[in-house]
Amino acid sequence: MKDIKRKTVADILRHGEELAGSEVDVKGWVRTRRGNKNVQFVALNDGSTINNLQIVFDLSAFSDEQLRSVTTGSSIHVQGLLVASQGKGQTVEVQARELQVYGTANPEKYPLQKKGHSLEFLREIAHLRPRTNTFGAVLRIRHALAFAIHKFFNDKGFYYFHTPLITASDCEGAGAQFQVTTLDLENLPKTEEGKTDYSADFFGKMASLTVSGQLEGELGATALGCIYTFGPTFRAENSNTPRHLSEFWMIEPEMAFYEIADNMDLAEEFIKYCINYALEHCADDIAFLAEHFDKELPERLRFVVENDFVRLPYTEGVRILEESGRKFEFPVYWGVDLASEHERYLVEEHFRKPVILTDYPKEIKAFYMKLNDDGKTVRAMDVLFPKIGEIIGGSQREEDLDKLQARIDELGLTGMEWYLDTRRFGSVPHSGFGLGFERLVLFVTGMQNIRDVIPFPRFPNNCEF
Repeated sequence: MKDIKRKTVADILRHGEELAGSEVDVKGWVRTRRGNKNVQFVALNDGSTINNLQIVFDLSAFSDEQLRSVTTGSSIHVQGLLVASQGKGQTVEVQARELQVYGTANPEKYPLQKKGHSLEFLREIAHLRPRTNTFGAVLRIRHALAFAIHKFFNDKGFYYFHTPLITASDCEGAGAQFQVTTLDLENLPKTEEGKTDYSADFFGKMASLTVSGQLEGELGATALGCIYTFGPTFRAENSNTPRHLSEFWMIEPEMAFYEIADNMDLAEEFIKYCINYALEHCADDIAFLAEHFDKELPERLRFVVENDFVRLPYTEGVRILEESGRKFEFPVYWGVDLASEHERYLVEEHFRKPVILTDYPKEIKAFYMKLNDDGKTVRAMDVLFPKIGEIIGGSQREEDLDKLQARIDELGLTGMEWYLDTRRFGSVPHSGFGLGFERLVLFVTGMQNIRDVIPFPRFPNNCEF
């Protein structure tokens, strides 16, 4: 092999015209191989793009023995001349001159063959599915969205704030938490009352994996002004729906001196920025997913970016649903926590625009949300999207110490003194929201199951790879 600097497939295809006529060095995995007794064509992919680079092997220069191990799934190193392609489907191709096989893949055992595979089957081999076109596209889009999130907040002067994964508090009050312990589960220490003695545990108290970084995020916001978190969170809900994971990533900005209108402005700007970033930087991947899974995907993404979001009080939303004449699976009445079918009706049929629903009944929202003057509703906001329903949930936080203390006492929450200190010492109006990252990836990719937008999904009775 000559000493030539390697180029990615994406680079070669992007700069094909200016590179034509030069020698190139490429490495990757074989997607397909076809040909006749005179010439063999290999589709090579290195993960840098959805598109393959065609490698042409002239059989007058390469023997059957040399090419025997060049099969689907094998990894190879090729040097050759980049030329304009004579065939359809690509603008340039490599006329191979040198070949090195790094790793072979027995075609009789390699599970990813040219034929199509169901998404259910691919979940069973999640350690190999990133090599498929579908999951290569999903994971490149996932990366682009993660980068866009950091860029958006950084450019707006927010600080990336790291909140703990292990916590002794339950932000949502739902109790669906994974316990963290070093106690011997076969021989638990007991108190005199016969309960588990957590003073003998690693942290000296009951601890769990976090369901949200919001409460700690508020501490950061009341010192740094505007912060955001972006990290893994965990919910121990026994749910097997296509919208739930047990381990997922959350983006949670918290902003001092923001009231609910500021919060809604930020949420709309943020989500549009992320989707627009994907449209600009992942066009080939989105086009592939649209062709194979959801033909309406590009139009739906542009629909969100190009429309102003409707801002609608919960009470008005319930009235619209009740007067729609639609027979919903779940009944609609004031005080109900709206289901996805209700949210999607408002977005897809009534307004035909994304909707931010506000001012929910306090009984169906978390304790930290600011109480409105009516004493019945709180300054909550949910951003509703087509196909998916709620994608962002947030609120103005209750800054009044007495009102927040009363709500905590009403719900019987304990261990919140540290949180209340932000209201005791220099309390300010502040707001924030949470975006489940996988739900954003689900929307932008058009996939139907949230287990297909994270590399290694965790859900009830599954903790593989």
